Amino acid sequence: MLTATMKNALTRLSGGTARTAGPSSPDATPSAGAARSFRPEIQGLRALAVLMVVTYHVWFGRVSGGVDAFLLISAFLMTLQFTRRFERGQRVSLPKHYLHVFQRLLPAAVLVIVVVLLAVRFLVPATRWADIIGQGLASLFYVENWALQAQSVDYYAPDHSLASPFQHFWSLSIQGQIFILWPLIFVLCGILARKFGWNYRAVLIPVFSVVFVASFIFSVQYTASHQALAYFDTFARMWEFALGTLLALVLPYLNFPRTVRIVLGWAGVAAMLSCGFILDVQGAFPGYVALWPTLAVSAVLVAGATESRVGVDRILSSKTLARLGGNSYALYLWHWPVLTLALVVADRESAGFLLGLGIIVFSLAAAVLTTRFVEKPLRSWNWVERRTSNAVVATVTLVMCAAVPLTAWRVDYKAKSMTPVSVSTVTNPGATSLEPGYVPEEQSASAVVPQPERVGSDWSTLEGGCEGAFSPSQGDEVIRNCALQPAEGTASKTVLVVGHSHAQQMLAAIKPLAAQQNWNLIADVKGGCPYSVEPTGNEECDAFNADLRQYIKQLKPDLVITMATQSTPDSPDEQLSTGFESTARDLGEQGIKVVGLRDNPRSSKNLAECALVKGVDNPACVMQRDQVLPAVPVYAPLEPVLKNTTFIDLSDYICLPTTCPPVVGKVRVFLDSNHLTETFVDTLAAPFASEFTRLIKW
Repeated sequence: MLTATMKNALTRLSGGTARTAGPSSPDATPSAGAARSFRPEIQGLRALAVLMVVTYHVWFGRVSGGVDAFLLISAFLMTLQFTRRFERGQRVSLPKHYLHVFQRLLPAAVLVIVVVLLAVRFLVPATRWADIIGQGLASLFYVENWALQAQSVDYYAPDHSLASPFQHFWSLSIQGQIFILWPLIFVLCGILARKFGWNYRAVLIPVFSVVFVASFIFSVQYTASHQALAYFDTFARMWEFALGTLLALVLPYLNFPRTVRIVLGWAGVAAMLSCGFILDVQGAFPGYVALWPTLAVSAVLVAGATESRVGVDRILSSKTLARLGGNSYALYLWHWPVLTLALVVADRESAGFLLGLGIIVFSLAAAVLTTRFVEKPLRSWNWVERRTSNAVVATVTLVMCAAVPLTAWRVDYKAKSMTPVSVSTVTNPGATSLEPGYVPEEQSASAVVPQPERVGSDWSTLEGGCEGAFSPSQGDEVIRNCALQPAEGTASKTVLVVGHSHAQQMLAAIKPLAAQQNWNLIADVKGGCPYSVEPTGNEECDAFNADLRQYIKQLKPDLVITMATQSTPDSPDEQLSTGFESTARDLGEQGIKVVGLRDNPRSSKNLAECALVKGVDNPACVMQRDQVLPAVPVYAPLEPVLKNTTFIDLSDYICLPTTCPPVVGKVRVFLDSNHLTETFVDTLAAPFASEFTRLIKW
């Protein structure tokens, strides 16, 4: 609850609502009331920034730094609006301000989200729908950057070989978050300035200086250690907004000669346009390297209107760039989904000149139509401005236009993906069809399983946690990842599965044998981390393995199952799993038997999506066996040496004699580029049991 003083201050601060800029606002120019409130060169800057973003994405496959320009410009113009209104003594209502801002941002965003959803339904494989639906919801509620951060550390997320058509909403999400935070800071600082009679700018400058310094230091450190996460981090980007705010606050005190401003303007534009070519924007931002585009834009803003025939502002203020700047928000919204969907349809990794030109022209046309027939009519709808309740209704209605179809599709998709896979050895034999002497029974036509909606989540796990005597004594992650399928009564053996995701995927084949022979079956795996007593080169994996090694000594299992090899995508260059020989010897010294599994072949492309889009028999979706697996396993020299170790190779039940297809026995083999579906691994249970009982002598 606000105190009476705060309420009074809020009502005194300012009335109209500040417009925002950048790719997230279609109407960013200040009102014409104050001196130099209309700055046409900013429209030109926005036009250049969006052209950089679009052309770099479409033709060069690079990040341009144009988004950083938008971030700074949006904060710059927002600050000008709030300071002018405060200095005029106008009132502000934060709820009304927020409603006004999102009424301007949502119409075009909602339109793009809904149209893209329709296109995805008909153009994109069902394996990617769950991810796209989730990102659509995240984009609608301005948290897409957080969703991308979460996915970057989710090892078991579905394959993302094709970019999401909503991925570009990450910058709009950060801006939306800032558009909520910044006005709150402006208002609170205004309360302090009113109460104590301080100069408003004198209050804002130290506040945003602290924000700038704290965010910049964090950004530099976070980018150095976790660049992929920092790229989408709000606080790591906050200094760019703070820089724009500080520039707006000190601009009245920067009185450079016209000659200096002319040079600043041209130097700023040149630096801005060259940023993406010179710097590794995608790999090094948003650390200190992002000072390049933000300072470049700052130079142009400081240069302002030089009223010189040779000033860059004369070009930036041209009608052509001004019109493009007016459509920059919609163009930013459209260009990325048009690009990603066009590449899906064309089955290409990059656009090339002609396709790229078509993408840009189509996106620009869609942007112009969106601005003219959606944004402008809704912005000029007087009914919304009459009452706050009208604005609430309009905003909620806009959100529901996208939220309802997104939610409905998500519920339907989840229901289908959770539907148990019904597999019959008659209709869907899977790996069984590759057994020697297999004779197919007469069968009616049957669908390939699992269904497309389930493929990405068709993953094998053990359901129960490790408790009591099976609970690890140390290592938080080892404790959290430990799972158990207990034996009935007195167990015959205790078997532990360790390693990375390729060991985990084999649980579907191991579980039936464990139940049959009454084992205590335990799995303690970590994605991306082979179990090794030697360093893996990954600190997190090494720490996990050290704790896991202690758990093995505590558990004293009869047998450990892990991966013996690691295959290379699209190559027969098979390698021993990291430290496998030393690991097997270490376990042998403890009296523990080892089963080393041979890795399945891997591809550089998503084979599940390839089969769905092009067909299961398309040569592009079928790996040639001799090109992905050597005839003799790389562990062959170790078989007579490691007496406690038995190797099991199921390659003949995954691949045909000459090929490794995406579907075997009407069962989808792969859920992405290298992992096997649980449904298919379940059909490996019989071959695994046969090999195990033949080779393992307890």
